[in-house]
Amino acid sequence: MPACPALFIAAPASGQGKTTVTAALARHHTRLGRRVQVFKCGPDFLDPMIHATASGRPCYNLDLGMCGEADAAWRLARAAAESDLILVEGVMGLFDGQPSGADLACRFGIPVLAMIAADAMAQTFGAVAHGLATYRPGLPFAGVLANRVGSPRHGQMLRDSLPEGMGWYGALPRDADASLPERHLGLFQAAEIADLTRRLDRMADALAATGAVDLPPPVDFPAAAQPAIPPLLAGKTIAIARDAAYGFIYPANLETLAALGAELRFFSPLAGEPLPECDAVWLPGGYPELHGETLSRQRPFWDALERHVAAGKPLLAECGGMMGLFGDMVDKQGLTHRMGGLLPGRTVMQARLAALGTQAAELPEGRISGHTFHYSRCETELTPALTAVKQDGSPGEALYRRGRLTASYLHLYFPSHPEAVARLFGT
Repeated sequence: MPACPALFIAAPASGQGKTTVTAALARHHTRLGRRVQVFKCGPDFLDPMIHATASGRPCYNLDLGMCGEADAAWRLARAAAESDLILVEGVMGLFDGQPSGADLACRFGIPVLAMIAADAMAQTFGAVAHGLATYRPGLPFAGVLANRVGSPRHGQMLRDSLPEGMGWYGALPRDADASLPERHLGLFQAAEIADLTRRLDRMADALAATGAVDLPPPVDFPAAAQPAIPPLLAGKTIAIARDAAYGFIYPANLETLAALGAELRFFSPLAGEPLPECDAVWLPGGYPELHGETLSRQRPFWDALERHVAAGKPLLAECGGMMGLFGDMVDKQGLTHRMGGLLPGRTVMQARLAALGTQAAELPEGRISGHTFHYSRCETELTPALTAVKQDGSPGEALYRRGRLTASYLHLYFPSHPEAVARLFGT
């Protein structure tokens, strides 16, 4: 049974600074020469990019809904055998969602560090901490860290408000220079933050003065074998778009494709790089709406995609990847950009969130779980080939097909059914 120090960083709500503190903890221990494996609870793409930069290792997702308990078990067991520290960043509030971050912490016995933004509270800090610690019996609660503290006196006031015996990990001062910038889908992608390392180092230095940097006690993670994946895509080449417009890629998806035997070739449509010679194409999600003008000029790329589909070769387009396949894309400023035109219709950005949550697609190739999170809507005369299903059984996202082209707002989690993924990308 592999054992490794581990900590689950949670909060009472989103926007408390979980990602910044988790990444800074990873940065601190990595600078000391420790092997740190960071996980993100939930299906997020952006936070893992930050954590990968901080730790120098890929950050994998743990989600009892989309990924499943077995997937989480073997990834944690592998990490425990290969690492000096495991950090898990929670999702939203500690008890939010079904399943929640608390469910994951309880299932694997990972101590919970509750990080509470205290910039607008005093003694109520203790009440919030008490609620987080006691709301769910059996929660492995370790203690609290105060974030955005105004002064040493403020920090002492927060500490004095805690119930007797509750762990105190210290106080972090407000520091705008260490916080991470955000936009409509969350944080900026790591590659877009020019001074990311400086920000992480600054926060890591601040954390070094608190008890949060002490190594937590080892957690015993039951041995769990990595599933065997047959090389069903051996000899096949998959071209994968990867740049600022197409960056929402689960590291576990790349790992699955490699285990299936596929050769992966990355390219940047934004940079005008040609579509590589390949057997299949994957256009992942991202921020195409921020690069509409540039993408509209990439006619050789769109023409190559059209020839690829006309030749009967597979193309998977997810969320932002799908947006580029329609005739037009309307950005947040109301400007219309001509896109690929492989599918009739257009996508339109809007101010409100259009969809969010775990879903599963019952494709002819097999059932694959996934997640949706987008601010645009699709206007098309196309009849969906099928509709994904939400966790409660109600209809979810439409999936469109044209020959071997599969397009949807759904981001698929390939490890949920590698054989189906092989059929999706195979000939």
